[in-house]
Amino acid sequence: MKKSGLLKTLLIATAGTLALGASAQERSVLKGGNWAAMVTATPGGHLLGNPEAKTKLVEFMSYTCSHCATFAREGDGAIKLLYVPTGKVSYEIRHLVRDPVDLTAVLLTHCGDAKKFPGNHEAFMVSHGEWMEKAHHATQAQRSRWQFGSIRARFQAIASDLDFYDIMESRGYSRVQTDLCLSDEAKANELANSSRSNIETYKLQGTPSFVLDGTLLEGTHAWNALQPLLDGAL
Repeated sequence: MKKSGLLKTLLIATAGTLALGASAQERSVLKGGNWAAMVTATPGGHLLGNPEAKTKLVEFMSYTCSHCATFAREGDGAIKLLYVPTGKVSYEIRHLVRDPVDLTAVLLTHCGDAKKFPGNHEAFMVSHGEWMEKAHHATQAQRSRWQFGSIRARFQAIASDLDFYDIMESRGYSRVQTDLCLSDEAKANELANSSRSNIETYKLQGTPSFVLDGTLLEGTHAWNALQPLLDGAL
């Protein structure tokens, strides 16, 4: 399917329901120090920590997934505070785009410099329950606005109805800056196609799912199951 066709299908069919690298100087400064400050844009996602870490953890997540929000509360902080700073573990977050609301959130978390992603991601995860409640109770008129019109208009309607503009404002983005990111159809296509590629490559069945050093961790979808496997890989 062509990129534009994939995005159009995603937006219409499911409406009812992530390169900026580190400079050599930055790498030199961070070696032996705290890698928590390092964020690298990757195809369809972002990598936190040492890109050359021996142990590589990849999370495949969706912003409209309640289990992903639970993992964000229970696992994200531990990984970022206890594992990533050592330089021995890298933590990459990739997106499985399930619906237009999800894609709108992904576009906004990717808005701006790669180093803003962790804060953007956390802002959407912290307020997940609030905006998902609005999504579940959206009126038919609102859902219609999410399906019809230009792609930009659809994303803007979702952002307005679910208070995404307020989330972005809390992160220091003006409405103009937010609208520019919502208008990036090329980025939306890239993210949608990256999501499809990841599903096909890793045979993913749901979110969150985890790949550790290139191997999909079957049946592992929560921090209490992931932590011993991560510790065992070190």
